[in-house]
Amino acid sequence: MRKLILKMSMSLDGFVGGPNGEVDWIFPSMDKGATLWTLESVWMAGFHVMGRKTFHDMAAFWPYSSEPFAAPMNAIPKLVFTRQELGTAERTKAFETASAARKEERKLSDAEVKANLETWKDPVVATDLAGEIERRKKEQGKDLVAHGGASFARSLIKLGLIDEYRLLIHPVVLGRGLPLFSVFSEKKPLKLISSTMFPSGAVANVYLPG
Repeated sequence: MRKLILKMSMSLDGFVGGPNGEVDWIFPSMDKGATLWTLESVWMAGFHVMGRKTFHDMAAFWPYSSEPFAAPMNAIPKLVFTRQELGTAERTKAFETASAARKEERKLSDAEVKANLETWKDPVVATDLAGEIERRKKEQGKDLVAHGGASFARSLIKLGLIDEYRLLIHPVVLGRGLPLFSVFSEKKPLKLISSTMFPSGAVANVYLPG
């Protein structure tokens, strides 16, 4: 049996993106420890689960990257939820700000890029969010790891599909932005099962639904 894990970065005031989806505020506190914790979370995936916009952003970036995250992002199968044709999409503000904030890495060879691009060619595409997730949970294999998009993450939360939250809390207050838990109209307890503080001030908290 698999579980669905939501992996997100979050500000101290509960936002997972700036007002326009900006994510450049994440990178100043991504020290070695926070990076390794996030990398471990990504390697937990049997499927990367995402919406259409996030899929297009990632497909435009990871095949060309030599960052540590590129290996699991390229190698692990993708499960994409959309009611539209995948086709092409404009890059989001998250993509633009993340690309600008990242450091220049080793340039990949043409052969490496070609091999990486192949891993993004034929994702599993589904429309029934609750039904497909529940079906995948019944399979044997590594867990499903969901990547936001704030709206996609909120959809998973609203449907009660999340089995574990892996939240990297960054030491920054945004004031305005895209909230993660705004789907709740009343208090919802979460059970903290681990907490790891890093020298940068980022804190990795793992929660189970209450």
